[in-house]
Amino acid sequence: MEVGAMLRKIPLFATLDDNGMNYLKDVAVKRSFPKNTILFSKGDESDALYLLYKGTVKAIINDETGKEIVLSTIGPGEYFGEISFLDGEARSATVVTREPVQVLIVYKNDFKKILFSNPDIVFRLLKELLKKLRRSTEQIESLAFMDVYRRIANLLLQLAEPQGAKWVIEEKLTHQEISNRVGSSREMVSRIMKQLLLGGYISIDRKKIIIYKKLPVSF
Repeated sequence: MEVGAMLRKIPLFATLDDNGMNYLKDVAVKRSFPKNTILFSKGDESDALYLLYKGTVKAIINDETGKEIVLSTIGPGEYFGEISFLDGEARSATVVTREPVQVLIVYKNDFKKILFSNPDIVFRLLKELLKKLRRSTEQIESLAFMDVYRRIANLLLQLAEPQGAKWVIEEKLTHQEISNRVGSSREMVSRIMKQLLLGGYISIDRKKIIIYKKLPVSF
């Protein structure tokens, strides 16, 4: 797909005028990456904003034992790298592709010119940063106060979208990915997911999770 068409599908630039869009189209660098590619690592210098057009990526850190902890997943139409991009500090997490992706890369000096002439984008950035901060606070609270089952249930409910009488998680999650996001072992996640399956609460089709009824408070 042509770069201009890709940019118009990204909500951050919904209010960009034609001049701004044409400039952005000229400076944005289109790149494709295969699955399991590290786009940047924690501690790297930051000079670019990544706009995700196709595919998904995950932001991760590793604990002292080397275990991967997933901070968030990012899908089409979203962007990442903006925190380090704005404050000039080193990258705070590593970002890895979960599948083949297409991204647009906008370098800092070019993006500054767009911000100066389109201040509405600044408010969109701030709003998104506050949403991410809220999600991070909820994640910390979950890890601190909830048992493993409630963390899993909370994650499923956060990701699910209503489709008629059911709730569907379109993001394909393995048990290992769930364990990385809730801070538990894969074996514990597998046991809990099995109980939800046996209880008729959920089904799993090609890694797509479907929720049929209200999840129990505890197991």
